[in-house]
Amino acid sequence: MNRITQLFEVKKSGILSIYFPAGYPALDDTLRTLAALQAKGIDMVEIGIPFSDPMADGVVIQRAANQALRNGMSLRLLFEQLKDFRQTIHIPVILMGYLNPVMQYGFDAFCRSCVETGVDGVIIPDLPFADYMADYKDVAEQYDLKMVMLISPETSEERIRLIDEHTSGFIYMVSSAATTGAQKRFSDAVQDYFQRVRAMNLKNPQLIGFGVSNRETFQMAMANASGAIVGSKFVDLLGETVNPEEAVIKIFNVLDE
Repeated sequence: MNRITQLFEVKKSGILSIYFPAGYPALDDTLRTLAALQAKGIDMVEIGIPFSDPMADGVVIQRAANQALRNGMSLRLLFEQLKDFRQTIHIPVILMGYLNPVMQYGFDAFCRSCVETGVDGVIIPDLPFADYMADYKDVAEQYDLKMVMLISPETSEERIRLIDEHTSGFIYMVSSAATTGAQKRFSDAVQDYFQRVRAMNLKNPQLIGFGVSNRETFQMAMANASGAIVGSKFVDLLGETVNPEEAVIKIFNVLDE
């Protein structure tokens, strides 16, 4: 069974997923960061595929992605780094990246490499849902690879229900239509959106991401979904600390303050 499916069957709430870009801050930090996150009990990890034009990402992740590219990170190198990672890493791992590098690699080949290395799911923010249905869904399902789709406060109920019907794993609830980045609190309008989606009783669990960066936003996400995704704040800490282990300790302190 896919590890993402297993996670949500065993743990219905309180799930914490952490995002970081591959090859940041140093080229060989990917596996060390993964190990540090698993050791501290993180439920799931999203590894970013660095790309030169990350349109959904804020300044922190853009800067980190550019550093990773300067370090020499590429999709092929990432798969090489992940070749044996399942010998020690047992939590679900998702690759998150833009369509351009995936298409350059070849979608079928990309899915095959995900399965061969042990990656459980993929998030492609700029993949339109209609294109996913027409050109990618059958291939992803053939490999039992979870294609996680994003929704935002602007996504219609009809589209949310279509996504819920035609995907599995979980639904990524973006807290706003803006780019990634820290927020001090979620507005009343965003909280209404959380409650509106909860009331839809979707079959897929939801995780809330974008802007989860302190105790208030973290607790709000946890209260309104199966869990939270923390990205920019952790990436910030990776750049500020001496090593990934210290960054992991500090992200827990930030979310508990």
